[in-house]
Amino acid sequence: MAHVSDPGTHWTAGDPARLATLIRLRAVRMVAPHGFGYLGQALSSAEQVAALFAVMTPGEDRLVCSPGHYVIGIFAAAAELGLLDEDAVSTYGQDGSHIEAIGTERSPVADYVCGSLGQGLSGAVGFALSDRLRHKRRRTFALLSDGELEEGQVWEAAMFAGHHRLDRLTVLLDANNSQVDGPVDAITTIEPIKAKWEAFGWAAHDIDGHDVGAVIEGLTMAGDAKQPSVLINRTSTAHGLRCLPPDADGHFIKLPPELAARAEAELTAELERLHG
Repeated sequence: MAHVSDPGTHWTAGDPARLATLIRLRAVRMVAPHGFGYLGQALSSAEQVAALFAVMTPGEDRLVCSPGHYVIGIFAAAAELGLLDEDAVSTYGQDGSHIEAIGTERSPVADYVCGSLGQGLSGAVGFALSDRLRHKRRRTFALLSDGELEEGQVWEAAMFAGHHRLDRLTVLLDANNSQVDGPVDAITTIEPIKAKWEAFGWAAHDIDGHDVGAVIEGLTMAGDAKQPSVLINRTSTAHGLRCLPPDADGHFIKLPPELAARAEAELTAELERLHG
């Protein structure tokens, strides 16, 4: 099972909006056998992951997933794009499977997946600096969560990247205001996010993370920047599924069979609408 930057790896993303819905549907099917799981992370990041696969150069650009539980969205996209086969993705979250519910350094698809929060940007900075030293122009993309901004290591890496003007490094920050202990803003005040990244020497853009066109535009614009870039994607852990109860725990959604069936029907109808 390859990583996106491995030579010879190839995919065609097609319609990114449709891919985002396919990611949500696939994630529902991955979580349903367990009855609970990290569905909310796939719901909030689906457009970002779809945009990444629309923009990344296969077999060249690198992908880092800092919060390991977000790997569900990447796995879902990879299954839809033929990078993971059905037998592999059907083992999601099972004992001994490489398709883990919380990804690790052995996870396929992304070049680096972190189990512990706050470490991914450091890895991405290492990739970007290594490529610069070897005169390679490929890009490194890192998916981070807003809860990770409570970790000091993130800001150390951001300061280093800004100082060295690692212009081939782009962060997608999933700002869904959700973490295991509750809303992020109830645990730690991390705003103003945009101003903080700018103070560290980054080009920062605050956007609607569920507008896949806006995410693609931001990623494209970041490719021309003369400094590292961060897209602050404002999202929701319930986006795209009206059937979820209002009190659903976005960090770890319970998905009993009846709710899973309703979610699958809703997303299947959305795919038919997009196709029509």
